[in-house]
Amino acid sequence: MEEKKETFTFTYSASQQEEVKRIREKYAPATKEEDKMERLRRLDRTATKPGTMAALIVGIISTLIMGVGMCCTMVWSETLFVPGIVIGMVGIIGICAAYPLYLHITKKRRDKLAPEIMRLADELIK
Repeated sequence: MEEKKETFTFTYSASQQEEVKRIREKYAPATKEEDKMERLRRLDRTATKPGTMAALIVGIISTLIMGVGMCCTMVWSETLFVPGIVIGMVGIIGICAAYPLYLHITKKRRDKLAPEIMRLADELIK
């Protein structure tokens, strides 16, 4: 008598396979070696992060200072009107300085990281 071996095979669709890979990567032991593209992305993010943080801090503090100046001019207008205007102007100057501060810090970081980023980019292109 002849034995019939029945096997069942199932393949996932492309989107399901990608999802399975992403889930599997979460549980796989971490490798110490990151691939070059991921390192390039990480370096690019580190170039802009300090400038963004500094600009946000300066912008938020300056906005609060401008708000204090507005309070001085509107709430205590008989006693603190002129100091309120000065305080508000200091806040406006700080707000205006936030973006140039971001540009300056980011340019310095990009200049510092440029050789390594260019080396990695050249290795990936080849």
